[in-house]
Amino acid sequence: MKSADLLELSATGLSALIHARKVAPSEVMAAWLAQVAAANGAVNALVSLRDPDRLMAEARALDDARPAGWLHGIPLAVKDLVATAGLRTTWGSPVHADHVPAADDLLAARMRAAGAVIAAKTNVPEWGQGSHSFNPIFGVTRNPYDLSRSAGGSSGGAAAALAMRMAWVADGSDMMGSLRNPAGFCNVYGLRPTWGLVPADAEGDTHLATLSTDGPMARTVEDLARFLLVLAGENPEVPFPRTVPDLLSGLEAGVHGKRIGWLADWGGAYPMEPGILEACEGGLRVLEDLGAVVEVLAPPFPAEKLWLSWVTLRAMLNAGSKRALAEEPAKRALTKPETLWEIEQGSGLSAAQVHEASVIRSDWYRQAARMFARFDAVVLPTAQVWPFPADWRWPQDVAGRTMDTYHRWMEVVVPASLIGLPALSVPLGFGAAGLPAGMQIIGRSGDDAGVLAIGQAYHRATEWPQKCPPLAAGAVSR
Repeated sequence: MKSADLLELSATGLSALIHARKVAPSEVMAAWLAQVAAANGAVNALVSLRDPDRLMAEARALDDARPAGWLHGIPLAVKDLVATAGLRTTWGSPVHADHVPAADDLLAARMRAAGAVIAAKTNVPEWGQGSHSFNPIFGVTRNPYDLSRSAGGSSGGAAAALAMRMAWVADGSDMMGSLRNPAGFCNVYGLRPTWGLVPADAEGDTHLATLSTDGPMARTVEDLARFLLVLAGENPEVPFPRTVPDLLSGLEAGVHGKRIGWLADWGGAYPMEPGILEACEGGLRVLEDLGAVVEVLAPPFPAEKLWLSWVTLRAMLNAGSKRALAEEPAKRALTKPETLWEIEQGSGLSAAQVHEASVIRSDWYRQAARMFARFDAVVLPTAQVWPFPADWRWPQDVAGRTMDTYHRWMEVVVPASLIGLPALSVPLGFGAAGLPAGMQIIGRSGDDAGVLAIGQAYHRATEWPQKCPPLAAGAVSR
């Protein structure tokens, strides 16, 4: 099989060929290495690439080996917020520029156990904070569809690698849209799963830290489902375990008769650049053509309360986990101002403020449950802006409204993040300037399978990620 054909395959299709011994892991690795050499320089999605000769030797050793799992022999780049044994992990921070972990984090260990060859890392913003992937160590990751634009973040390297055919699947993490936003910016899929389905490592606080989760990214929804099954599963060392649902048997259920609520800009609370809402309405028409019933919804909860709860709890967690970055002069000098701001905001909080934020969060969960008694899913834009210039730190205003924090411009992701709902970012195609956009399909807590089924029907009808960026296509066909 030609290298170009291997690179265009879904992970599901590639895995089937490897398991049937119709394609050897060494062939896959050779194709991947050639694509990385041809394409990565332009977008800077992959960092800390392992030695190609060692990777080829490792792949050849797998050619005749019994498959270890679904990812057997498939090269994988792991997000640079995940520790990988023997492979530099920096968190995008100069504080850890030369850090080489002795052991894998749980996520990397699960990928290895499934047979993946961990070959590189994907670029991130410093400490994963801010939805634009740049840092002082590796520089900026650029959008595959327009190199002058951002690929989003914090999983920007992962999203760009998928679009550039340098990954079949990729792990992302999502606190404030960190895998949904780059998925939308780069014309791929990203699923923020129900919180707790993909467990955290047993480090630091594991009881209060319930805002962030890891999740899968891919160019097909089936690949998302299968990769989520690799990442999910109980970690007995952390609380709040969740049973892994059956994500595959109902994947082709379709959307006929499904009730979907359209939340748009939350009654004007979330400013949107021109064309964003119209792009989402085009995506909703696809679902209507497939038999879904779409209804416009009034805001189900005050946006300003959601934001207050969000920034309070986020700042509390950042201050608790990153306090040393602000208190130790040497580390402080190497830390970006947005991270220091988070720590300072959290350090000044009172117990009463944190309690108020938690009560708001609880009220919103209760109200959302009532909403999902009427709807199978609700939809919001994935981002409030189109991919912005790569030389910006973050958008200073949206549709004429000044942004008062470095992350206010992506406030639209907060409703799902705050209460841990499953949220699938699906591509919407391309706007007038040729830039990608996405929309979130959000389900009730625990209904990851239902969200994926809606996404699968949408993917069958659109297949937007199969529109390869010209730069990637040129590398593939070299």
